[in-house]
Amino acid sequence: MALTPVTEARGTAVPIMANDIDTDRIIPARYLKAVTFETMGEGLFFDERFDADGNSKGHPLDDPRRAGAAIIVTGDNFGCGSSREHAPQSIMRAGFKGIIAGSFAEIFFGNCTTLGLVCAVVDDAGRKELAELSERDPSAEVVIDVAAQEVRAGGKTYPAGVRDTAREALLTGYWDPIGELLEGVERVKALAAERGYVVRGAGA
Repeated sequence: MALTPVTEARGTAVPIMANDIDTDRIIPARYLKAVTFETMGEGLFFDERFDADGNSKGHPLDDPRRAGAAIIVTGDNFGCGSSREHAPQSIMRAGFKGIIAGSFAEIFFGNCTTLGLVCAVVDDAGRKELAELSERDPSAEVVIDVAAQEVRAGGKTYPAGVRDTAREALLTGYWDPIGELLEGVERVKALAAERGYVVRGAGA
């Protein structure tokens, strides 16, 4: 059961230019008690953004010029730390479609891909230019082209690595493994009937 292919991530950008941003900073541990992911976007970078009294610390996400941004531009080793899937969930549910970093933590990268979030690797110079462009013109559109493996913004093109397995999954619409499992339900039923198995709770 293929989902909608993800060929690009497009939108304005917000630079969060630091290395080793871990998942606890992306979504504080207390949000892991939530029963569903539906409101997870509200906790994105919460402790980085607000003090104990709820006052803004001036985080880039709270800059009015960044309202509606869809791309995060950041540093190396983004998403390190614990493997909590709440981190990419919070990013996606806050409206982001893609992340441009120097590198990604392995498990975080995989969790992003299963949500259809595009993770692209761009070198230091390219990310510096993208951040500077966004500072000069917060309305500048940034496009991560999955197939071409490039980022386009401000009339320039930057090489952008999208891992082969992730690129194939995104472009074919098989980025959510649950979809593949559901696609095989009828074959499972047929094999069970052929072998005489009893299938419970599968409509057999």
